[in-house]
Parts: sequence; C-alpha cells; structure tokens
Amino acid sequence: MTDFLWIIYLGFLGTTAIWFLLKGKYKNNITRTDFIISIITWFGLFGYVTETPILVPLVWKIVFVFGLLWDVIFTIFFAERFAGDFGLEEDEEPMPLAARLSGLIFVMPLYYGIFQYAF
Repeated sequence: MTDFLWIIYLGFLGTTAIWFLLKGKYKNNITRTDFIISIITWFGLFGYVTETPILVPLVWKIVFVFGLLWDVIFTIFFAERFAGDFGLEEDEEPMPLAARLSGLIFVMPLYYGIFQYAF
C-alpha cells in the first residue's frame, strides 16, 4: 500500500510540473530554475520509490540540501511576485507568509524520500 501511495505522489508531482510546462507558466529565469530543480528532485524521489540507484548518494545529499533551501527561498521571496505567472489573480490581497510556508507541507514527502535515498 505504501508503494502505491508513493507512486501516486510521484505521478502527481510529475504531472503538475509537465502541466505547468505545457501551459507556458515558466516565463522567466526564476520560474525556469524552479522547474529544473523540481525535475532533479523528482528524479531523486523516483530513485527512492523504485529503489533504483541513480548517481551516487553524495549527489542526492547535495540535491536534498539545495532543493529544500530553494523551495523555502522561493516560497518566501518569489512565490508572491510570480503569482500572475502561475495563473493566480495579481490584484488579490497578498497571501500572508505563514500561509505560503504552510504550502511547503505538500513537498515534505518529496524531501523525506530524497533524504532516505541520500542517507
């Protein structure tokens, strides 16, 4: 059952990233960087879920640290600025920082898997 849930989560992350790519939501360098980091972390989770060795553990340790750091920085500093690029209304009231940080809950399984894969 656990493997099934991991595969569903893996599919959700991959489908979301590809959907954003097909819709042309990656319009500037910051969002393109986010896409590239998302793809790299997705491959790490894929390796963990399928128990397939991809690269060496040192690479995934680096990906874990920098990927998590990137997600936090992107959420705090850039997510509000690029809300219009992702189809959200720009004239709405800015989302509080606590609410933006709560969105990081959805990537916690991703980084848990990469951590398990790396260490």
